[in-house]
This record gives sequence, C-alpha cells and structure tokens, in this order.
Amino acid sequence: MKTRVSLVVFCLFGMALFAFSQSADELVAQADEMLMSLADMETAKDILAKYEMAAETTENKYDVNWKMARIIYYIGTHTADKKMQQEIFTNAIALAEKAIALDSEKPDGHYWLAVNNGKFGESKGVMKSLGMVKPIKESLNKVIKLDRSYEEGGPDRVLGRVFFKVPGIAGGDKDESLKHLLKSIEYGPNDPVTLLYLGETYLALKEIDKAREALDKVVNMEDDGLWINAIKKCQTDAKVVLEHRKFKK
Repeated sequence: MKTRVSLVVFCLFGMALFAFSQSADELVAQADEMLMSLADMETAKDILAKYEMAAETTENKYDVNWKMARIIYYIGTHTADKKMQQEIFTNAIALAEKAIALDSEKPDGHYWLAVNNGKFGESKGVMKSLGMVKPIKESLNKVIKLDRSYEEGGPDRVLGRVFFKVPGIAGGDKDESLKHLLKSIEYGPNDPVTLLYLGETYLALKEIDKAREALDKVVNMEDDGLWINAIKKCQTDAKVVLEHRKFKK
C-alpha cells in the first residue's frame, strides 16, 4: 500500500514539474515572439519580465540567461543616463557569464557577454575601457570558432567595430576593421548595422565611393520591424555620416 501511495505521489510531483516546465516554455515563447516586433522600452521590460518568470521554474537556465542578457542589452542601449547604463550592462554581463558557465560550447553566452562588455566600456569612455578590449576580442573569437554566422555574422561585425573604435596604440586597426566587416557581410549582406559600420570604415580609409554605396544602401532600406536590425536608427546615423565633408568633394 505504501509503495502504491509513493508511486502516486511521485507521479503527481512529476506532473506538477511538467506543468511548471510547460508554463516556463510558454513564457519564453511569448517573449521570443514579442521580441520580433520590439519597438519601445515598455515592451522590452515586459519581455524581460516574462524571461524572469520563466527563469524561476525552467530547467533550461542556459537559454533564459542569455536571452535576458540580450533584452537587457536593448534596454541599456536605450537608456540615456551613463551610470544607469553601467548598472544595466553589469546585470547583463552577469547573466551572460551564467549562460557560459552552463554551456561554454554554445555561442550565445559568449556573444552577448562581448556586446554587453562593449557597451559597458562605451558608457565609461573608450580610453577608460581599454583593458576590456582583450576579453571582448577573446569572447568574439570564441563565437567565430563555434558559429561564425551567429547573428548574421555578429562576431565579425562587432570585432570590425572594435578595431575601428579602439586607438591604434591599443590595437585599433582600420584595415582589420574592414576585413572583419567584409566577412560579416557574407553572412548578413543586408544587415543595416554592418553596412553602416562598413561605410564608416571605408570613409576612414578614404574609399569614398565604396563608403557612399554602403551608406546609401542603409538609407534606402525598408523597415522590417526587427529591433535587432535597428533599421531606422541606422538610417539616421547613415544620413549624418553622408553629410561628412569628404562626400562633398
């Protein structure tokens, strides 16, 4: 009799766990769907809240951690206050590190660790953050090793920007920037962020016609509604770059 009761209790416990797991999966699925048309901060916060609720019960902590790091990246980049940005990106960095601790052979944790570290550094200022360049490069090179196509050539896109932004005395190199951005374009030929960065790098290398071609392509893109591509922001930035005096000659 005791054995039968124990079996019933075990089955009920298992069913309860399954129900919780399904609930967490549903929350993650809802958040993922909302992400595809993300256009404002309130929606971003709702997405984060769903991931946080899912994190309480899901057995798949890896996915929830890196996805929280991803949406927090959006929140941080749309926050004006620099000190608040640093707090936000610090939180995202911790979540990405948790994801890596759970599975270091998947690209997600490494990628979102790198981009959040990069934005944390930007919030402090480039010269104050030169010590972060090496770990950022290491994270991105790990992503290249695991899946170079991740986020439409994301690791090369970010490395290209790092080499563009960092002073030459600290390892910056416009030619290396160009090499990585051209590689990124192979995986995401219509990615507006990559094209914007490519245009700016070409401009720095005085390849004016190629710079104009890349920037014009951004300006003439149609909005696809994906926040990750940030088309409208890229178009605004591309128009500003096109006003540079080098294009007036």
